[in-house]
Amino acid sequence: MTKNRREESYRVRTSAAQLARERTHPDHRSNGDEQRYAGASYAMSFTKGLEHDSDTGLAARASDVLDFRRAIDEGEINAFTSKVRPAPAKARAWEAPTAGVTYELTGPDPQAVTMAPAPALDSDELAYEMAEVYELALLRDVPMTDLQSGSTNPAVQAAADRLNALAYSNGFPNRPRKTEGGIVTRQTLFRGSAPKVEVGPYLSQFLLIGNDQPGRPGVDHGHVQYGALSIDQRVPVATPQDYMTDFGDWLQVQDGADVRNNATLFDTAQPRRFMTFPRDLATYVHDDALYEAYLNACLILLSMGAPFDPAFDNLSGGGEHFFNSLDLDLSTIETHPRQAGGFALYGGPHILTLVTEVATRALKAVRYQKFNNHLRLRPEALAARIERAAAIEAAHPHLGTVFSRFATTVGATVAEIRSANPTGSALLPMAFQEGSPMHPSYGAGHATVAGACVTILKAFFDTDSAFVRRAGADRFARPTAGDTPVHFTPDSAGANLDAHLDGEFLTLEGELNKLAANISIGRNMAGVHYYSDYYDSLRMGEAIAIGLLEEQALCYPTDPFVLTVPTFDGDVVRIGAR
Repeated sequence: MTKNRREESYRVRTSAAQLARERTHPDHRSNGDEQRYAGASYAMSFTKGLEHDSDTGLAARASDVLDFRRAIDEGEINAFTSKVRPAPAKARAWEAPTAGVTYELTGPDPQAVTMAPAPALDSDELAYEMAEVYELALLRDVPMTDLQSGSTNPAVQAAADRLNALAYSNGFPNRPRKTEGGIVTRQTLFRGSAPKVEVGPYLSQFLLIGNDQPGRPGVDHGHVQYGALSIDQRVPVATPQDYMTDFGDWLQVQDGADVRNNATLFDTAQPRRFMTFPRDLATYVHDDALYEAYLNACLILLSMGAPFDPAFDNLSGGGEHFFNSLDLDLSTIETHPRQAGGFALYGGPHILTLVTEVATRALKAVRYQKFNNHLRLRPEALAARIERAAAIEAAHPHLGTVFSRFATTVGATVAEIRSANPTGSALLPMAFQEGSPMHPSYGAGHATVAGACVTILKAFFDTDSAFVRRAGADRFARPTAGDTPVHFTPDSAGANLDAHLDGEFLTLEGELNKLAANISIGRNMAGVHYYSDYYDSLRMGEAIAIGLLEEQALCYPTDPFVLTVPTFDGDVVRIGAR
């Protein structure tokens, strides 16, 4: 598509979206009606950074919200400075609100991939996923090893019981979750939905292990080698404190004040530890480079010599398929070494660069969904609607008792939150001082990047590989006779990794799917996202990666670029020569 045609296509899409908004938003009404609809029309919209009413917690002026939306439609970054009135205390900038109106020369354009509408306010689904975020906050300092079969932690079972009592748990009709016997259990709680994420420990092995390196044999030391450098998988220990449980503090953060203070965020008296508690995973996803976990996984797999997709054997380095294609007996491999290797073509550098490159596509695409389509409010804001339901309904009688009814639906969990919060409020206890980022909730940037990067890894590597102990070494390999299943979990202090030589084999597909779920749901553990943000964003990221790989396959005419990708829904996509 030419540049002019792309620009025209964007103008058409934008005009259509703008027309739809004008038919339902306050700027289509008379000026006299504007204040009446200030809360109603934007009760479920992202407004962080604008001024909020000190009684209801809703945006103080409909005109501010309209100006914000007009700036989004305009697509120019300067409009957010010149045409939008921020709250007086605002110090944090809105993050990349125009990134979605760019274009790509490889892979799908940001506007070419889509997401379904998020769950509606009056739906059982939203009630369930808001309860889920509350429950994650209550379990933030429970060991993640308790999120699996055999746990005797009553808090974990109580959370599962409260969630199983909600109407949406009857089959999860829209966005499925892992269950046992139709209910969530200690083994399946907060696991996500992709194949094999429910197998083994909660945390993916790729967030714990390192790779074999000089002076550090094995993988249980938890250091990942970057060339001559080494990166420790242990994280700093966050102070076990929750934030924004007081309405005054909440209001300050919603108005965009910068309350971050790293001097009080971490317990510097404690050494770093392997991720042991949900709060540790929240710490990891607070400041990570977005492709960090997947680049680490790629480096670990490459250092292990993990097998590539079987179709790559004749491309990237003298595997069985390559020698068969030359009509050579396998016994002659040593006397007929391959004289050209992959490296930049189908080798390590190829996949390493693709894992990072696809992340930029994912970020732009998800920004288009966040700002230009959905503008979904964050869980911290929905919790405030529950807390201030009476004030909202008194100020906006046409809303009826919508938020009070919603609070009643999740009443058992809200009661636990009120008991846990020192102020007795229903506000969501946040892991981060500043709460959520300065952009809407749906889709999720971390989850979209996770979907894209993990899809690249699943495309290049043989996902039927398993984590095995073979001749004393731990690696991902195609299982053979004599291999023993292995997995690692942190000890109770998070100081070391304990090896377990039991259970079923952890497959590469499962551990990569689990990695994507861990990083995405780790943001839910912090209180900044819902389950549907993870679920739909992961699949949009997958579509972006598949689109990029399909274009890659067209660019290599001399060798057949063929690979197989198992999707997050359990299907298989084949890319390349037919």
